[in-house]
Amino acid sequence: MTDFTLHDKQSAPEASQALLDNSINAFGMIPNLHAVMAEAPGLLEGYQQLHQLFLDSSFDDEETTVVWQTINVEHECHYCVPAHTGIAKNMKVDDSITEALRNETPLPTDKLETLRNFTLSVVRDRGNVDDNAVQTFLDAGFTKRQVLEVILAAAQKVMSNYTNHLANTPIDKPFQKFEWRKAD
Repeated sequence: MTDFTLHDKQSAPEASQALLDNSINAFGMIPNLHAVMAEAPGLLEGYQQLHQLFLDSSFDDEETTVVWQTINVEHECHYCVPAHTGIAKNMKVDDSITEALRNETPLPTDKLETLRNFTLSVVRDRGNVDDNAVQTFLDAGFTKRQVLEVILAAAQKVMSNYTNHLANTPIDKPFQKFEWRKAD
């Protein structure tokens, strides 16, 4: 396996240094994912921008968590599932939602389950989602805007999940207690 550097501000390419400051300001540290991405400043910048854009989407915190974790679990991301477990706790998302996502068990509401199923359709079918799935999503109370915002999240998670697979990014200390492996 190729070793990737966990950059800090001193070792990072110059174009990544201000981006790592953004990470410190947002998280109080440089998450290992960002430390790896710093090798390619465009990747880190794009990821940070997509992250903020998705946080600013029309989804509430529970829905945001459902979309992120659904994709993380589907992609079997050893790093992002624990990280987003911690993020969900910070967002005050009910643990029952997080556990259902991590364990692929039913979510507490039909609306959240519909969101998970639609997100899985987008990811698994690479955007070729059939009209019935879109209509079910809209009938559950979601909007056309949110159809497209799921794509925004998928783009962000491809960047992080794929980076973590390639780099075998170590889980940050605060999230190690939420370590996860996909059930067989």
